[in-house]
Amino acid sequence: MDSSMNIAALSLCITLLSSVSPNGAIPTTLDGPFKPVTVSLDKSFRGNAVDLPDTDPRVQRIAKGFEPEQISVSLSTTPDSVWISWITGKYQIGENIKPLDPKTVASVVQYGIARSLLEHQRKGYSLIYNQLYPFEGLQNYTSGIIHHVRLRGLQPDTLYHYKCGDPSISAMSDIYYFRTMPASSPSSYPGRIGVVGDLGLTYNTTSTIHHLMANHPDLVLLIGDATYADLYLTNGTGADCYSCSFANTAIRETYQPRWDYWGRFMEPLVSRVPLMMIEGNHEIEKQVGNKTFAAYSARFAFPSKESGSSSTFYYSFNAGGIHFVMLGSYANYDKYRDQYKWLENDLAKVDRTVTPWLVATWHAPWYSTYTAHYREAECMRVAMEELLYKNRVDIVFNGHVHAYERSNRVYNYTLDPCGPVHITVGDGGNREKMAITHADEPGNCPVPSSTPDKFMGGFCAINFTSGPAAGKFCWDRQPDYSAYRESSFGHGILQVNNETHALWTWHRNQDAYNSIGDVIYIVRQPKRCPMNKR
Repeated sequence: MDSSMNIAALSLCITLLSSVSPNGAIPTTLDGPFKPVTVSLDKSFRGNAVDLPDTDPRVQRIAKGFEPEQISVSLSTTPDSVWISWITGKYQIGENIKPLDPKTVASVVQYGIARSLLEHQRKGYSLIYNQLYPFEGLQNYTSGIIHHVRLRGLQPDTLYHYKCGDPSISAMSDIYYFRTMPASSPSSYPGRIGVVGDLGLTYNTTSTIHHLMANHPDLVLLIGDATYADLYLTNGTGADCYSCSFANTAIRETYQPRWDYWGRFMEPLVSRVPLMMIEGNHEIEKQVGNKTFAAYSARFAFPSKESGSSSTFYYSFNAGGIHFVMLGSYANYDKYRDQYKWLENDLAKVDRTVTPWLVATWHAPWYSTYTAHYREAECMRVAMEELLYKNRVDIVFNGHVHAYERSNRVYNYTLDPCGPVHITVGDGGNREKMAITHADEPGNCPVPSSTPDKFMGGFCAINFTSGPAAGKFCWDRQPDYSAYRESSFGHGILQVNNETHALWTWHRNQDAYNSIGDVIYIVRQPKRCPMNKR
């Protein structure tokens, strides 16, 4: 561990001491359920949720010719394998575009443990994608050449150095490094796992990423909504609210160069720290022929095939003693469709003696009390919650709602010591700004018919049938299942200590990176909550 990481660890310890309860202990889920807490909105801090312009040096292209740019690392299913991705060549945008030929540039990664001896080499595959619109006057887009190379046979928990590109045309990157995940074991875990959602590319996003990098994560989960390129027209004109500013467009347009800007800005982090992404609604990006999610599916490498999935929308992987299940809010989740069947099979294979922790993520939350997107994903909850509960999922991470909220342990809207803790971290900093109002406040309860997700359709959000809100669509106070909520941009850090205890900390953007807004130990109780896969 280098000196900067030691300093960061010491700072975190000092901050934890200032964040504990009056009796000197960090609270744990065993102390719950907790009385609901709402932190009042800090009106003096709104964040600089203004997009970085294309003139910002952090988003400009500096690569020459076919030199690699937008370099990133992602994980395969097991610690002996990772993916390296990058882009070569320039994108094109306009009415008349000619896609690049992926065959013209090789996809090669040279790597090794010693920086001075990159003794191994792997080849991969390349592709391009197009964003096309069937309307006169709109600008079409074709990407640079996107490369994905899977490295295999790696040692767990080991630092590797690498460079990528095409050595035959002297178009190789500088040397970067990454560390593989620990071996799957109940006694080995990644040091810190960063969790962010709904990032965008604003000045507030830059604060989020700066603070995240200062906390030295070993792995980052991005819970959907990366670039918000769909807040733009194809001519590059953007707005905080697309439907408000561009209500009369024939199709929801996007400005795809925002993806390239985002990839360049993120490279200092994701070229060294694996990033695991799952789709959000702002990745839909509908185009000609009703095609969707083209940029998302092409730009990221996913361990879908390795985890038995046929889709980039859902997959799984191990990181030490944690099994992560990444689910798709925007892929059919009915019990007789592919995603549900895949999830059943994946969960059936999990050995909790090897990976005691089971963490699930998807974009749209089931247990958010904010007015924005209130009960929008109810049909997904109705379809999948019982399966996740029976398999004793420990933690659920979501985004979508631009605020922070942590639940008590909950199942079917009822406090349950064996239910997962749901954490919404959709507060990465995007230009749509923060969610502020709560559905339980007077006048803020949405009309039920307005709540279903427009892309997925369906209607499952009926009035509550039991509990304090029986007969109502919203509670008239902060629900019991909501432990803590706050409207602020930020990021989270998950630090799993052993097979029963994991430390969760949430960091506000307006604080120094080591100042914690919320902290709790999430404690597993496998004896009290045995598996029930029937």
